[in-house]
Amino acid sequence: MESPQHHKAQSGHFKPVGPLTGRIAVPGDKSISHRALIFSTLAVGKSEINGLLEGEDVLATAAALRAMGAKIEKTGDTWTVHGVGVGGLMQPETALDMGNSGTSTRLLMGLIASHDISATFIGDASLSGRPMGRVIDPLGLMGADIQARMQDDKACLPLTVRGICPAIPLEYRLPVASAQVKSAILLAGLNTPGITRVIEPTPTRDHSETMLKGFGADLSVEVDDNGVRTISLVGEAELKPQSIKVPGDPSSAAFPVVAALLIPESDIVVENIGINPTRAGLFGVLQKMGGDIVFENERRVGGEPVADIHVRHSDLKGIDVPANIAPSMIDEFPILFIAAALATGTTTTSGLHELRVKESDRLSQMAEGLISLGANVTEKEDGLVIQGSDGKPLSGGGNKPAIKTALDHRIAMSFAVAGLTSKAGVTVDDMSPVETSFPGFRDIFLGLSAQ
Repeated sequence: MESPQHHKAQSGHFKPVGPLTGRIAVPGDKSISHRALIFSTLAVGKSEINGLLEGEDVLATAAALRAMGAKIEKTGDTWTVHGVGVGGLMQPETALDMGNSGTSTRLLMGLIASHDISATFIGDASLSGRPMGRVIDPLGLMGADIQARMQDDKACLPLTVRGICPAIPLEYRLPVASAQVKSAILLAGLNTPGITRVIEPTPTRDHSETMLKGFGADLSVEVDDNGVRTISLVGEAELKPQSIKVPGDPSSAAFPVVAALLIPESDIVVENIGINPTRAGLFGVLQKMGGDIVFENERRVGGEPVADIHVRHSDLKGIDVPANIAPSMIDEFPILFIAAALATGTTTTSGLHELRVKESDRLSQMAEGLISLGANVTEKEDGLVIQGSDGKPLSGGGNKPAIKTALDHRIAMSFAVAGLTSKAGVTVDDMSPVETSFPGFRDIFLGLSAQ
């Protein structure tokens, strides 16, 4: 079964630019946007969402929820969702096409698992190769029947989830730090009688817990002396409609932030960015490397901490990045690797097995691309060791072949930034995946650069 989306590659060439200056906003937070749509669908009544990320991944979530009975529309800048209530999902008539979105797939699998409906999930070539077993296992323990295509001993798309109602409440200790697995179990728990518990040895992004409480779910979080979090959710919940303002995505802000650090005389402000500690690890790592990054106008919006991020060009120094920080910046390592390649000294990363099962094998894709640009990179099983260029621009593409992105939006954007800081520019084989998370990526950089 193929996704109906026909993919056409769109290459891009990125040349060195002068200083980046000015104030910008980036698209809304992807994690919060997905959850805003899902939780609003499970509330009874009308919710309003402003600042929703209108990338392809989030639109795939919206389309799937419409297929299961939610009424979702956009008027001006405001999205309205007329929810069906917990337990009120309808049987979708056709397969749910998730495009490239692993988050949509894993969260919606959890949602369907405790409803008396079934759904088949399909996606593009990249998503169809990503492992789903870590979500299938706990949902199976709750009683859902999930049949998946096997590829290299991994359960992959297409897959079909047959939900069960009532499902069985579960106490589950996460074997791997994963906010998506945690969220899938909590979503299944919403329509499950009794208490569903997720035990999280390593903290991951906590938007699901924060937002579920905001929607009125009976949810509590206990943290023991070792930092292990136990999230308890009382099932058969009744969620109340909300008005949500989505902050700017820190994962998207990472690209202009790193570009400004690397390009001499740059001085920018990225406005209204979520700085939830479970997401903002990159900014702290860049500060430790010597980056001039200041949080201004710190405030809370809908329970989430938000700030304007002021960034000036800096001479970066290589560091050993602690493995335990990985969950708070797992999506930002590709752009960190670009910063490390231009720093002085060696940057070492470890504990990054998760990067091998993202939209692509991000460790091998980044190592291959950086080496082709003249960087000194050693690839390990769980990370990269990068010997920086002492601030000298990388050689860039010149006549070299285009960087391969393997349909991965973060690889594409990272090497676009590398091109802005190179000698001869960098050609990226396909920029079209960027629409999944950062519509308007090029325009934002054009606005910051006088060229």
